[in-house]
Amino acid sequence: MYSAVDTRFTNHWGYWVNPRLILTALAVTAVTAVAGCSASTAGPPTPGLAERGTTMTTATLTRMDLTAKVSLKGKVALNPVFGLAAPVDGQIRYVEVKDTPGTPAKPTRAGSVWVKGKSTPVDVPAGSTFAGRLVDDKTNVTAGTPVVSAKYGGYALVADIDGGQAYALADGLGVVRAQIKSGPGPFDCSVLGTTAALPPGTIPAPPAPQVPAQQVPVDPGQANPPVPQQQPQAPEQQQDGRTPSESTGMRLVCVPPAGVRMINGADATLEVTTARAKDALVAPVEAVAGRESAGKVDVLDANGARQTKDVVLGLTDGQFIEVKSGLTGTETLAVPGPSLPPAQQPNGGPGK
Repeated sequence: MYSAVDTRFTNHWGYWVNPRLILTALAVTAVTAVAGCSASTAGPPTPGLAERGTTMTTATLTRMDLTAKVSLKGKVALNPVFGLAAPVDGQIRYVEVKDTPGTPAKPTRAGSVWVKGKSTPVDVPAGSTFAGRLVDDKTNVTAGTPVVSAKYGGYALVADIDGGQAYALADGLGVVRAQIKSGPGPFDCSVLGTTAALPPGTIPAPPAPQVPAQQVPVDPGQANPPVPQQQPQAPEQQQDGRTPSESTGMRLVCVPPAGVRMINGADATLEVTTARAKDALVAPVEAVAGRESAGKVDVLDANGARQTKDVVLGLTDGQFIEVKSGLTGTETLAVPGPSLPPAQQPNGGPGK
């Protein structure tokens, strides 16, 4: 029975039923059904990382002018130590460097490298002082070996170099541009010495003065004339007041132009141009395994199958890398490139 006030009614089981509840239940059922249909028609969930070796995309080779640059973090430093390298292969022969007051205004000869009777000088540049020998005298050295340490007299920029950057800088330094944080720049910066790590430098003590033997008068009639007494030599003098240089890690030291205001300890960024190549055959770095000399790429055939090939690599700007040989330039490369095999454990099993 219906009532004007009470909208409930009695069903055939004898229970009171509210029609509003029935409508609500039907609406919820409809929404659930629609959601179920949507879920059933949607595709599989978004996958995570693709399996190793999956070709995500492809790349082709191209030709372009390439400039290799390395960015270094540095600081302004006072009187930094830098190294001077052997200019050629040969034998290093040092000369005695006298301690002179002040900062030399002219280059100071520290030694020479001799080969086949010809010498090539090793000079400490003007504005710097001799700080130590880095190898023993008359040692056979190869070109590029640090043989002398020197100390610059004034402010310079010093940037430490890690192992990865060392290979990028191994072929030599070109233009160095510097920017002091919240200060002057960018400006050209003149490099001092070598970027190699330096062992502790030594400053040999000067030779002890020779004291003549005491002369003793000899009696011609004496059977056994006395033996001249040698005066005891003065103890060997210590180093002449100069402090030998300490060991350093790999570093680049450069001097700004005159007039650039320097504040000790200020942070700086140095951008080093190491090499340039014109019309080089290049590939994206993501398609190449390796960054120095030898590398590998995966070449795709018409069916998309991979074939790993060895290539000879040149310089890189961080986005592209030069392919000197191993490819014709018409190949299609897989990206990412080939992966290195897992490391082997001592028991012969694959590494984790």
